[in-house]
Amino acid sequence: MSLWKAIVTRIGYGLLLLLAVLVLNFTLISIAPGDIADSIAGDMGGADAEVIEEIRERYGLNEPFYVQLWKYMSGVFRFDLGYSYFFNVPVTEIVLERLPATLLLVVSAQVLAIVSGTFLGVLAAKNPRGILNAVVTFLALFGFAAPVFWTGILLIIAFVSVIPIFPVGGMRDVTVEGGFIIETLDLLYHLVLPMVTLASIYLALYSRLARASMQEVLGADYVRTARAKGVPERTVLYKHALKNALGPVITVAGLQFASVISGAVVVETVFSWPGLGTLALQSILARDTPTIMGILFFSSLVVIVFNILTDIALRLVDPRIKSG
Repeated sequence: MSLWKAIVTRIGYGLLLLLAVLVLNFTLISIAPGDIADSIAGDMGGADAEVIEEIRERYGLNEPFYVQLWKYMSGVFRFDLGYSYFFNVPVTEIVLERLPATLLLVVSAQVLAIVSGTFLGVLAAKNPRGILNAVVTFLALFGFAAPVFWTGILLIIAFVSVIPIFPVGGMRDVTVEGGFIIETLDLLYHLVLPMVTLASIYLALYSRLARASMQEVLGADYVRTARAKGVPERTVLYKHALKNALGPVITVAGLQFASVISGAVVVETVFSWPGLGTLALQSILARDTPTIMGILFFSSLVVIVFNILTDIALRLVDPRIKSG
């Protein structure tokens, strides 16, 4: 199958999956106890049955389920996700405003985890009985055992209270001015602690996975043949072995992307990062159903897109998948 044909096929499957996710999300939220009318009535300090019924009629909550579903799906196809009663803005507008912050955090943490984890795994695979292998094993156990919010709190205590070199939270310092470069550096400065916190657990995963995959590849016949021919060890590791060892790492990275976004919700809350995580928490507390649905839609879309990109990356790295 050619690369372009595979991409088109994966996009088709992705659209079907997105459609199924939208229907499932709408169904689960619809059957959950309470609705927007109850939330608005609670904000008003209470309301009688007649007022609540008027609110339900205004939002179309008294219509049959299939009518509500059809209106919602037709709105999604027009890229209209409804109106947030809590934030008083269109859902699409507020989600798109917060989405770049979440993507910046998630993608940077994922890249940091993959690059650092793979590098540590390769170094550990070179000397499986050495001290570095023990360090990588310790990091993996610590990363898996430590809750992400606990790691974030420890980093705040260490680098904000004890050694105050990083900001406590937020995405920018409103007092910083000086053009694009200065503001970008300030953004990266605020990004360090949330990125390291989110990357910590996945760095442990990728380091162990890269170590195991690299050890398996280093025992292959073509690697022994390359060494027997006198090929430099650095070339054997990073040109011949690493490319074939990356397949499992890339596959797991694509599968883990959904959990990375879930972890970002906690990290954004700890560091007051203005992304979809903090927006989701505010929307859930306010029972702002349209905004919650919008967040779920964009989160699902991002996961599906990155899974397609993972598929493409695997085909570029492993020629066996391309030929198959």
